Amino acid sequence: MQTTIIASLRHTQPGRDAEHIIRSCVHCGFCNATCPTYQLLGDELDGPRGRIYQIKQILEGQPATEQTQLHLDRCLTCRNCETTCPSGVRYGNLLDIGRHYLEVHRPRPLWQRIQRRLVLMFILNSRLFGSVLFIAQRLRALLPQSWRRAIPVPQPWRAWPTRQHARKMLLLEGCVQPLLAPSINAAAATVLNRLDIQLLRVTTTGCCGAASHHTSATESGKALARRNIDAWWPQVEAGAEAIVITASGCGVHVKDYGRLLAADPAYADKATRIAQLTRDISEILATQSAEVLRPLFKPRVTQTIAVHTPCTLQHGQGLPDNIESILRRCGYSLTRCEESHQCCGSAGTYSLLQPRLARQLRARKLHHLLTDHPARIVTANIGCLSHLAAGTDTPVNHWIELLAESVYATPA
Repeated sequence: MQTTIIASLRHTQPGRDAEHIIRSCVHCGFCNATCPTYQLLGDELDGPRGRIYQIKQILEGQPATEQTQLHLDRCLTCRNCETTCPSGVRYGNLLDIGRHYLEVHRPRPLWQRIQRRLVLMFILNSRLFGSVLFIAQRLRALLPQSWRRAIPVPQPWRAWPTRQHARKMLLLEGCVQPLLAPSINAAAATVLNRLDIQLLRVTTTGCCGAASHHTSATESGKALARRNIDAWWPQVEAGAEAIVITASGCGVHVKDYGRLLAADPAYADKATRIAQLTRDISEILATQSAEVLRPLFKPRVTQTIAVHTPCTLQHGQGLPDNIESILRRCGYSLTRCEESHQCCGSAGTYSLLQPRLARQLRARKLHHLLTDHPARIVTANIGCLSHLAAGTDTPVNHWIELLAESVYATPA
């Protein structure tokens, strides 16, 4: 696809990246076959190929319109199209460039700016988020069923393992996960402890920056990335083996720190090193055989499990089979799920900013997950977990919690 980027962008890094990505697209349309919003809406402009054309047009100097912004906003950034694309088009990177250009050259209506600012403030302010969650949990029994599902039941406190090990890894605390589901990080530490790995909490870490980045608050997202790098760096220099992420949405973003901070001379090298050390929790366990895993994490009860592999794990990180493979090695019985490649509609802040489409995608995903009547659904991302749980009475957990339950049930 030929393109002529406007002069003001042509010799910038975003301009060069955009030109290379656009020219790599052969407009075959294979991407539309797996795009969730194209499947729902049937509009060429709501598929990857159409969005690439729209970004190409605005970067070539054509007017940026409200409709262009709407079609780009509707994209989930699931990156399913990247998995499908035979030409290796880096659509996610191009979308970032296009969205940022639009934010600068076509300011949003005031109500949209306020809405996005409030969403970010709510997510990033742990005191505010925690206070609202505390009140909602106390009033949960009085609310309609659809509201009750969206509010997690308070979880029992789990002790953090205290054994010392030669192998040490660092944890990203995250922003909403420690409040919505504090058992997840404790479960990760418990499971790794059984594998003689010590998971270290670095309490000065927090949000990975993905929520800011994908709502075009780019500089805010970079500031959060720098904070996390500064928090981890002393332990990295001391020999920490990896940075473990239990939320796949955070994992795909932290693995991209090197690119995001490439132009920052003070952080570029550190960001690249952090990205290289980052591992989804499944990558740590995937190296273990069934002979190692099954005695440690054998299911304590017989039940069937439906696995939801988030887009950020299968398309973003290229790890589509890790969870199912690990659970099978441990001895779990898994159901079959059609359209496992499709997005559940959570997509970070998407379910808050595009609720109608998000609910439609969730209904479709839950239909497939629940076809064989599993006892539980497991996933690997807190956003997906919360979004799916709000649509069903079937329990939804992080998959690492399953493994930890077998440890908790084992006499000390």
